[in-house]
Amino acid sequence: MTKPSLRAALNSGKFVAAPGLHDMITAVIANKVGFDFAYASGYWTTASAHGIPDAGIASYTQMLDRVATLCRTSNASIIADADTGYGGLLNVHHTVRGYEEAGVVAVQIEDQEFPKKCGHTPFKRVVPTIDMVEKIKVACEARRSTETLIIARTDARQVEGYEGALKRAEAFAAAGADVVFVEALESEDEMRDACRRIKAPMMANMADGGKTPIRSAKELEDMGYAMAIYPAMTGLAAAQAAFKALSAFKELGTSVTPAQELYSFADFNELIGFPEVWEFERRWARQSNEG
Repeated sequence: MTKPSLRAALNSGKFVAAPGLHDMITAVIANKVGFDFAYASGYWTTASAHGIPDAGIASYTQMLDRVATLCRTSNASIIADADTGYGGLLNVHHTVRGYEEAGVVAVQIEDQEFPKKCGHTPFKRVVPTIDMVEKIKVACEARRSTETLIIARTDARQVEGYEGALKRAEAFAAAGADVVFVEALESEDEMRDACRRIKAPMMANMADGGKTPIRSAKELEDMGYAMAIYPAMTGLAAAQAAFKALSAFKELGTSVTPAQELYSFADFNELIGFPEVWEFERRWARQSNEG
């Protein structure tokens, strides 16, 4: 199966809106709905796989396994959060190669110190700009395919202020980043100004509950963004649904209540591929009987 090219989409001027897929149930549901692109968030894949915070605790190996599984499961092309590149320049090189082999179409790296923090939580620290510039250059050199994009993120807005973050973003664009991502901007004015000043395709992070105002894909395109991720949407929706279901069960002692709607078990079996398994069983059971 040939998946959509992110580079081609951006070159054509098509705005890319990518929902976050935090687990494989969400991935197969997204296959049914239909998306060209989706996002593998470090925060949400870590939370769903391990139940721990996005604070540099999950290892490169754990994240690579999760990303590779998502790439195999999803029909969409996956844009993947690779945190800081999991270390120094050699680690960045190894990370880009690993993520590319896993099947992602874009690798996102950021300028935080290791261990990193979620971009919308406190106590972030950033590395010197030159260190991140070198990571971007190594990342660009490490990729084997021109279809693999490098997304450079700065978390300096809350550390060095808005102008400090923009100065870094300009340096990242000059270093060769295919897409620039200024994390946790705090107003629509900042978002518009950043798109106007940065001479590279810009990505917006629509993190529900975070510091940046949530805007629609059309509004972001009008501001000047080339693409946007919505990393928290499915994770928060799933958490709310699970909380509601469990609360009703604790109170009423049954899964069948007017307070919640359950996805069809028959439809879910189809989503995850049981019909193919049953057809296999029928075929080989028949051949065994004939033998």
